[in-house]
Amino acid sequence: MTSTPLGTSRRRPTGRRAGDSGTRDAILDAARDLFAEHALEGTSMRAIAKQAGVDPALIRHFFTDKETLFATTMTDRTVIIERMRAALPGDPDSLGERMTNEYLLLWEDDELRPVLMALVRSATTSQNAADLLIELFTARMHGDSLEPGVPITQLRGAALAASHLFGVAVARHILHVPAVVDIPHDELVQSIAPAIQNYLNPTARPQ
Repeated sequence: MTSTPLGTSRRRPTGRRAGDSGTRDAILDAARDLFAEHALEGTSMRAIAKQAGVDPALIRHFFTDKETLFATTMTDRTVIIERMRAALPGDPDSLGERMTNEYLLLWEDDELRPVLMALVRSATTSQNAADLLIELFTARMHGDSLEPGVPITQLRGAALAASHLFGVAVARHILHVPAVVDIPHDELVQSIAPAIQNYLNPTARPQ
């Protein structure tokens, strides 16, 4: 455990902080830790408020509801999006391999795995949370500004690639399917990458 940056010395009797930015940051930090440990359904707004040292009403003031707080936390308080975006630049013909490698490495990160598992559990039990995550993740992956008029084939390709990678991660890290768990990382990447490449850039097929 790290030191307690959200310790009792920073709490105020009213639960309010000097400045909206500090309050919002404290809520997001507390939510990140609790969501990673208990997922969406196992985390209450009251528990987040207690850990952040704020009044529960402030959470609704900033985020409206728990699902919105969850989606915002996953995008603002983790490096998942930044890591995936870093894999985008480069040769279009090897995009599938880069994205596959980075996504699977995220799941092998001891600090990120609990967050990713919370994402899976929450998105599969709350349609609202799933919709918000898809919307926010898509925006962040495109630099917070989606290009208008993106071809439907490109959107479908991205959705299929994400679904494929998601399914492999669930089989490997949650269901622990032996035939998938036993595959070494590099071999797994090489097995999956051609399909991901075809989803993302179907015109760039291997020679």
